[in-house]
Amino acid sequence: MTSSHARPPESLDRPLEYEPSEWPAQETYHLLTGLVIPRPIAWISSLSEDGVRNIAPHSFFNAVAADPPHVMVSSTGVKDTVRNIRATGEFVLNIVTMDVLEDMVFTSTDFPADEDEFDWSGLTAVPSAKVAPPRIGQAKAHMECVFVDETTLGDATLVFGRVVHMHIDPGMWRNGRVDPTLLDPVCRLSGSGYARLGERFRLEMPKWSDVAGAGRRRRPTRSGPTPRSRRD
Repeated sequence: MTSSHARPPESLDRPLEYEPSEWPAQETYHLLTGLVIPRPIAWISSLSEDGVRNIAPHSFFNAVAADPPHVMVSSTGVKDTVRNIRATGEFVLNIVTMDVLEDMVFTSTDFPADEDEFDWSGLTAVPSAKVAPPRIGQAKAHMECVFVDETTLGDATLVFGRVVHMHIDPGMWRNGRVDPTLLDPVCRLSGSGYARLGERFRLEMPKWSDVAGAGRRRRPTRSGPTPRSRRD
């Protein structure tokens, strides 16, 4: 055994050394989701082959390319979202903000596949511009996506989609960009934990010409409440 502990201790009297194969998979999940924080949430609306409307949140999600824009969503196993995307080749990624947090959590209910989750949740189905699945009307931003590819890693199915249309509410737009304060996104933590954005600041990426010219590392100065990077 290479792990320092045979099971998760209540407290640590020395550093934890951990080999994933030596603890139950659920404990690995708790460690991973406790360390990789905060995570954005993909609130996906999709249609089954029979036209049943589905909504499901996924917190193993991120943007993976910008030109053209692509996103990736990971699902443990093959659930309704994956089956629907396979059947129709389309989905909508709705952005989760603090004002719809409780609605999002409700849609994590393990509804049977033949139940319409827009009806159950009371959320508004708004027609999309480019794809068949509806957008969630209460969301402030949406990415309409077409299926590109999928792969399996461990117990997860990773689905890749190309963003073919975006819808942005004017209330979250300022100075030519999405303003993170106005967006007020939900940050996923571990277990049933969530958070909202805290302190924000600017920290410019260094250039080799400046580093080489200085002859040594200079500590940058943080400034401003709103970070703006070039492509991320």
